[in-house]
Amino acid sequence: MKKIIVGLTLSAMLLALSNSASAQQTAKVPRIGYLSGSPPFSIAERIEAFRQGLRDLGYVEGKNIVIEWRSAEGKRDRLPALATELEHLKVDVIVTGGPLVTRAAKEATVTIPIVMTQDPDPVGSGFVATLARPGGNITGLSTHSPEITGKQLELLKEIVPKLSRAAVLGTSTRPGTAQQLKETELAASAFGVKLQYLDVLSPKDIETAFQAAVRGRTDGALWIVTGSIGNPHRKKIVDLAVSSRLPVIYFNREFVEAGGLISYGVNVFDLDRRAATYVDKILKGAKPAELPVEQPVKFVFVVNLKSAKQIGLTIPPNVLVRADRVIQ
Repeated sequence: MKKIIVGLTLSAMLLALSNSASAQQTAKVPRIGYLSGSPPFSIAERIEAFRQGLRDLGYVEGKNIVIEWRSAEGKRDRLPALATELEHLKVDVIVTGGPLVTRAAKEATVTIPIVMTQDPDPVGSGFVATLARPGGNITGLSTHSPEITGKQLELLKEIVPKLSRAAVLGTSTRPGTAQQLKETELAASAFGVKLQYLDVLSPKDIETAFQAAVRGRTDGALWIVTGSIGNPHRKKIVDLAVSSRLPVIYFNREFVEAGGLISYGVNVFDLDRRAATYVDKILKGAKPAELPVEQPVKFVFVVNLKSAKQIGLTIPPNVLVRADRVIQ
């Protein structure tokens, strides 16, 4: 009888241990890799928007989800190694902050799902087959919206009525720039504005580009369309714009909050927040290949009156009333 009781006790203990191990496996905490090219301080709001998106879906960092944060700190050559590091960690999903980052992640893995937070041309970059059916391990959100450049130029014309030419500052090596420039040229042609393209391949080119824009200025303005180089150096850019007394329209509000004149563009924080929904769907079993890439649905127009006063420009009342935010 004692042998039977001991045997039943051992069986119960083994069953309990088995159930405990099974429960631990079931409760495995998912691990997300967040890879960015810019220094964390320069994209702090974007990071917080992503975190908020996760919180809205019930994820608590350090409790039911772990995030491996990796940043190249503005040094592009570090991206491949960081992407490979996340691949070796076998994270469940890699979230990428920009096309250069997505490229590095794509080259590091073809199996781990990758969620783009803001890619200007995911099809042209070869990340997805189509927006509707990505077809691989990459999906997410695109910043591409063809009507943006026309709206930007329209705003420039309204605040600088005699605008006849505009210097366009961009980075030719950034994925998506070629498509943006085509749309920029179409918009300029429709408004009768001549363009001067200024290629900024590294931070040291920023000041040279401004000097060229000022030299060629005749009823002109500056139009900044891409930000892989410029975004981490936005304070330098807006200071140069003010000292040059050059009207500039930027692609996102962070430049205006740093002292720039006006911005009209995609609400990138909304894209980062929405990226969390892709992470959630993938963790619940959805395949990236079958999750359509979404395009922008929210746009932001911001005006800085202090900057306008510094360069001797008056913003028309009919423009001010359309702004989502006016900085005094």
